[in-house]
Amino acid sequence: MVGNDLIIEEPATDESTAVAPDTDAKEQALRALFRELGSVLVAYSGGVDSSYVAYIATTELGARARCITGDSPSLAAHQREQARALAARFSFHQEIIQTEEMQDTRYTANASDRCYFCKTELYDKLMPLAAARGFSFVVDGSTTDDLGDYRPGRAAAQDHNVRSPLVEVRLSKREVRALSRRAGLPTWAAPASPCLSSRIAYGTPVTIARLRTVESGEEIMRSLGFREFRVRHHDELVRLEIAPAELDRALDRKMTDELARRFRALGFRYVTLDLHGYRTGAMNEVLKTVMSDE
Repeated sequence: MVGNDLIIEEPATDESTAVAPDTDAKEQALRALFRELGSVLVAYSGGVDSSYVAYIATTELGARARCITGDSPSLAAHQREQARALAARFSFHQEIIQTEEMQDTRYTANASDRCYFCKTELYDKLMPLAAARGFSFVVDGSTTDDLGDYRPGRAAAQDHNVRSPLVEVRLSKREVRALSRRAGLPTWAAPASPCLSSRIAYGTPVTIARLRTVESGEEIMRSLGFREFRVRHHDELVRLEIAPAELDRALDRKMTDELARRFRALGFRYVTLDLHGYRTGAMNEVLKTVMSDE
């Protein structure tokens, strides 16, 4: 498939799927941890990390691992389909539930702690579901990399006693990708895929209309053949972040004209290209600047 959709790779050689001995040892520790947990509900989004957690949990626990996908307007349609397709391909026991973070004004206000309220809504549904179904734990896909950045969602997980198996065995995102590749998970090379709300600038309220505009914008980027990017919504202005390897193509005059035309058609007055290129956590950069000035 094209763009941020599910990537189907040809089978790799043994050499290309080799992982470092210490990384392999961490996977064995992860498998042992799941056997110890006994039964789990996996917060499964279909992204790189949660897909690997779902794969290992399902391999070790079978039907005692239930993979729950929270569906809401902030989940892009292509991500929902990717999660479903991956679950079917690898026999995950997937279930989709509706989350209602859009009903929480603390979430829609889009302050810097927005993710806390999103994850709180998800875990407020998963914890009683686990208890009612007889599952011992709720687990997420956090890695050691998530411990360093500003992550309000981590606080919500801790408040709900959600376990983070990848953190517990000290697995990084880079290691998860290597292990996913060895396992044959096509997500190993997929770009990061946080929710659509993460594209809306802090302080600009999250609305259904803005979420749909962002989703339409990212569909435009995929249709033009871009793979790693973010469509950042700043009210009347859209800021396009494109991976450095793809910037030359984005800067071609015909392409800039096409991007300007298509994004103005979505209602943006100003269409801009971020010359720093795509990077994760870009919306948090302003927070780091503020904190460093205090």
